[in-house]
Amino acid sequence: MRLAWATDVHLDACRDGRDTRFLEELAACGAEAFLLGGDVADGPYLEEWLRRIDAALPRPIYFVLGNHDYWGDHVDAVEGRMCDLRAERLRWLPGAGVVALTATTGLIGHGGWGDARCGDFLTSPTILSDYVLILDLQEASGSSDPLAIFDDLPALRRKLHELGDRAAAELRPQIAEAARRFDRVFVLTHVPAFAEACWYRGQPADEKWLPGFVSRAMGDVIRAAAAEHPACRFTVLSGHTHHEGQARLLSNLEAFTQGARYGAPAFRMMEVE
Repeated sequence: MRLAWATDVHLDACRDGRDTRFLEELAACGAEAFLLGGDVADGPYLEEWLRRIDAALPRPIYFVLGNHDYWGDHVDAVEGRMCDLRAERLRWLPGAGVVALTATTGLIGHGGWGDARCGDFLTSPTILSDYVLILDLQEASGSSDPLAIFDDLPALRRKLHELGDRAAAELRPQIAEAARRFDRVFVLTHVPAFAEACWYRGQPADEKWLPGFVSRAMGDVIRAAAAEHPACRFTVLSGHTHHEGQARLLSNLEAFTQGARYGAPAFRMMEVE
């Protein structure tokens, strides 16, 4: 089976018809299924672009949400719309559950969150636009001032922990089921699940980047499942950092992070038995 994997495509940032050419290239690549790893577009434009993707691609499309996809709204509101999404070929993960790609290979997914559990969040100089533009994060301080969250970093950290725990809880039963049913499991995420997979300029990022760029709670769930099911091979596909890398976590657990450039979406082909 041939898969096409794209992440951080940011289609609303494309100019001069690059978005149309990208979708045409995807449609013509011969893939039997498409994996989209989040950051399809900034939140207000997400559903418009999902409709275009659904109309343009000829095979099943499995996607997770990235941080940009939530911009301008609350997490529950965005995910509720994904559950109600009326589409011919698009399937949102984790909403679609465990997907059988082949008789021996399964797919699960969750976008995940930079959950402030790696590195030192309170001293990190890395400030993400998400903390103001995703309403759950903006409102974590309880103030009506959208910038007040930067004066209450412990409250922001608690909210990020909460979202990370929620992602892990949603992934846990699906990865357990997939490991029982399949010899190989693909885990599609947006945020890297491991510090070793948080790539930047050819090497794992230093600690100042980790709080906003690693979904530690999800990584713990994936690592535990791989240790519990040594005969099952786990492959984690992530984005978010816009830098490419590969990491071996366990003998049966490997993580790939795909690079990306704003305005120049690309994809990678993979063969699955």
